[in-house]
Amino acid sequence: MLEVQDLHTSYDGIRALDGVSLSVEAGEVVALIGSNGAGKSTLINSISGIVRSSNGRILYEGRDIAGDSAWTIARSGLLQVPEGRQILAQMTVFENLDIGRTALGNRAPRFDVDEICELFPILKERRAVSAGSLSGGQQQMLAIGRALMGSPKMLLLDEPTLGLAPLVISEVFDALEAIRTEIAILLVEQNARKALKTADRAYVLDRGRIVYEGSSKKLRDDPSIVAHYLGEVA
Repeated sequence: MLEVQDLHTSYDGIRALDGVSLSVEAGEVVALIGSNGAGKSTLINSISGIVRSSNGRILYEGRDIAGDSAWTIARSGLLQVPEGRQILAQMTVFENLDIGRTALGNRAPRFDVDEICELFPILKERRAVSAGSLSGGQQQMLAIGRALMGSPKMLLLDEPTLGLAPLVISEVFDALEAIRTEIAILLVEQNARKALKTADRAYVLDRGRIVYEGSSKKLRDDPSIVAHYLGEVA
């Protein structure tokens, strides 16, 4: 479904991505892990068209989307849930969800408000309040729900559990488990152990380059990955 080939992206002359290649198949959850500053968010933003890559190809459903606008990419069904949530604080929870429909274009909806509220019941309870009044975890649920309202074929999740309490982290990952059979997911996550437990496959990004790749189980059992990325001594 998604194939990134030899992607290069630079900021102000500094190379953030140096020949990154990865793939995500339909129905797959793929984790992207790495330390702060490794280039994870840059990769997600390059795929979604927010940041323009300088070289390489981004094939989505067989078509090269490198150079397409973020709006065009979103309307094709490749949707991002950004780091920091970026909900519209002055609008209600329901209005934020409804805005997600704008990414549909001519595609048929696959999720409605009731289904999103089944996934995240707190959003039903608080649907009439301003989104800015939600807790951080509730805002993250809203951001995911808003993306789902756009009927994604593939979801790019950038640090969905950053700064959240353990109980809320579990709720977010439970929701990902519930939708993974319908949507391909590329997951950028600092909680590497949780990400590897959820994902089918994983890549490790270090200073703009992919340095490891393989099944999640293989990476979980690799002593060097455990020592450097899972916060444990091998």
